[in-house]
Amino acid sequence: MNTMTGTRLRSRLRFSDIVHLGGSGLRTRPLRAVLSALGIAIGIGAMIAVVGISTSSQAQLNAQLDALGTNLLTAEANTSMFGDETQLPPSTIPKARQMDGAESASGTAKLSVSVYRSELVNESETGGISVLATDLDLLEVTATEMDTGSWLNSSTAAYPAVVLGADAATSLGIHTVGSQVWLGGQYFTVVGILAASPLAPELDLAALIGLDIATSMFEFDGSPSTVYQRVDEQLVDQVRELLPASVNPQAPEEVAVSRPSDALAAKFAADQAFTGLLVGLGSIALLVGGIGVANTMIISVLERRREIGLRRALGATRAHIRRQFLSEALLLSALGGVMGSVLGALVVAVVGALNGWPFSVPPGLFGAAIGSTLGIGAVAGLYPAARAARTPPTAALSS
Repeated sequence: MNTMTGTRLRSRLRFSDIVHLGGSGLRTRPLRAVLSALGIAIGIGAMIAVVGISTSSQAQLNAQLDALGTNLLTAEANTSMFGDETQLPPSTIPKARQMDGAESASGTAKLSVSVYRSELVNESETGGISVLATDLDLLEVTATEMDTGSWLNSSTAAYPAVVLGADAATSLGIHTVGSQVWLGGQYFTVVGILAASPLAPELDLAALIGLDIATSMFEFDGSPSTVYQRVDEQLVDQVRELLPASVNPQAPEEVAVSRPSDALAAKFAADQAFTGLLVGLGSIALLVGGIGVANTMIISVLERRREIGLRRALGATRAHIRRQFLSEALLLSALGGVMGSVLGALVVAVVGALNGWPFSVPPGLFGAAIGSTLGIGAVAGLYPAARAARTPPTAALSS
């Protein structure tokens, strides 16, 4: 009371005082505070980890597609309207190279022969490995690299030399060049092993030989099974539409055209659907953490009735008590948000390092995470704060 004017001075709490009061409640019970914050930290960490892993995976996919190119088209023989198997014409690859917008073209032809580790292996144990006759420019067109050894050339393509796909080499137990495999009733020397081919995964489980040796030994007729075509980036859709009629004008419906990069994008879209599920689970964990904060604050109110009554008796208003306990809930949630953000970032960094992905987490995600935890903390602390403020000082001190 101001004695000169007869007016009552309004009691105020500075922001720093509110933070100090909220922090004192957490410091007196550190273990409970950490365990309560851990519930929110798990939810926040899960969401940041899931979103971060997804964006890092997307960044890796984009980098991979930039390196491999999205302008590769593949053409394969489709079934006829009666369900019969068809063949691409022998002139398919030259025609594909001559199309407007085409940059290069290559292809493979599947041969009706099998490959084994040796002639002693049972003929039924093929391991699913296909034998392909191939053009010499196949690797350049499909952006496939060698893992070890060398690719076929004009000399080795005319002799019993073979290059194995990554999975084919593993299946046959071949790890070094110079080994021999039993192919089509004759031993072929392994001159190279391919690295995994992202845009042409069918090459991974294949044994590739030259066109010349395929013609002389296995009566190859020149009809390719799969044609790979690189086109101008701006004309991909146009060339994709015209390719069937260009290579097989008599029966364009018997030519199926696809773009391998679409398959990679579809795989990522499927991963995104799974990511949405995991984000939902993280949200549930965050909700459970918020309930944990509310429970902790209610128990804190019940345990600290004497403190509340004493503060009210010394002049603290209901607003002061509300702000004290609300700030305590906010600090508890903020602690969980910071812990969860650090935990999520660590998970993304570790998973990215193990998979060779770049660390790519949207900066705004951390702000959103902290903001959501503060929102949850405010909601979780409203009822306990209001309950504490309604506690009469006489009842609190006498309990």
